[in-house]
Amino acid sequence: MRFEIVGKNVTITEAMRNQIEKKLSTLEKYLLIDPNTTARVVARVYPNSQKVEITIPTKVGILRTEVVNKDFYAAVDLAIDKLEDQIRRQKTRLSRRHKDNLAEAFVEEDVKEEEADDIPVKTKAITADVMDLDEAIMQMELSGHDFYIYTDDESGKVSVAYRRKDGNYGLIEVQ
Repeated sequence: MRFEIVGKNVTITEAMRNQIEKKLSTLEKYLLIDPNTTARVVARVYPNSQKVEITIPTKVGILRTEVVNKDFYAAVDLAIDKLEDQIRRQKTRLSRRHKDNLAEAFVEEDVKEEEADDIPVKTKAITADVMDLDEAIMQMELSGHDFYIYTDDESGKVSVAYRRKDGNYGLIEVQ
């Protein structure tokens, strides 16, 4: 992970920089953070307190926290604890949700075609990353969308994993 550390009303000392980098490096053990991720840390000093803001953009979303404390190092520790809790909550929620449903989640569904006349369409270009189905579902859940487009690592074809109205999952494979 790379670090961008900025001080507002304070000069970031080498000890402060080392403490931040050491603490943030512990987050690399989680799946959501890869080596190319840049963590932005903003340290602000107020008359009676110090504020630490940490923002880490990941593939699936943004991890962000703000902590105000009288001691800078305590604020960094509390911010790291909050980030770990955010990551843990996401991973726990996904594992509970998918534990029982993945085996029977994919069933064929009839697709109905509807004509669209003069309906404005928003266009978005994406890159379909190579991954397996379980990871695609995890990415979909973390992003909060109802579908996720990816390239299947086994077949090499573009596929779409989606959430059905009944709570199960569906899979569309492009021929």
